[in-house]
Amino acid sequence: MLFEDTYFTIKEPSEGLFKDRGSKFLGIAIPVSTEEEIKKHLVELRKLHPSANHHCYAFRLGADKQAFRANDDGEPSNTAGKPILGQIQSKDLTNILIVVVRYFGGTLLGVSGLINAYKLAALDAINNATIVEKTVNDFYEITFEYLQMNEVMKIIKDQELKIESQNFELTCSLIFSIRKSKSTTIYDRMSKIEGLELKYIKTI
Repeated sequence: MLFEDTYFTIKEPSEGLFKDRGSKFLGIAIPVSTEEEIKKHLVELRKLHPSANHHCYAFRLGADKQAFRANDDGEPSNTAGKPILGQIQSKDLTNILIVVVRYFGGTLLGVSGLINAYKLAALDAINNATIVEKTVNDFYEITFEYLQMNEVMKIIKDQELKIESQNFELTCSLIFSIRKSKSTTIYDRMSKIEGLELKYIKTI
């Protein structure tokens, strides 16, 4: 299979903590799927921790893991965001945001100390999370006549498709999702039903 249609992420938010010479590093891991979500979480965390000195973070998005970013938020270059991202990559996670909130304790930790602190705070948050495997799914909308209901529902039942929404009147429509690796098979079967309209919506 050319496209990997499963990925690992975290089930729900989790936290971790690392302390060094008075400084406290609070790691917060959050499942996300878009950059808009990430922006909202960053705003909320700044409101929750207004007296923190730094809100450093890294994220990775998408089943292909191609969208990622690291931010040092005022710490020396590559001492915060990059170590956080490194933990995400080492655990092969995606659709995840990790923010490490630092409260400065008065003693400078140096470059190696900072790298270690941000790395271990992020790792603790991951270790306290529930890691789950998810599939990449294609979403389709189909429109068909009521008389074709049995034929359509048989395919849905046989292939264990997940119905996301439905509207059954004289002309029926429903939206279903299917694991990407099975998408071509479903498309071929649905296309054989005369008069049925099949429209691709999205992949997530």
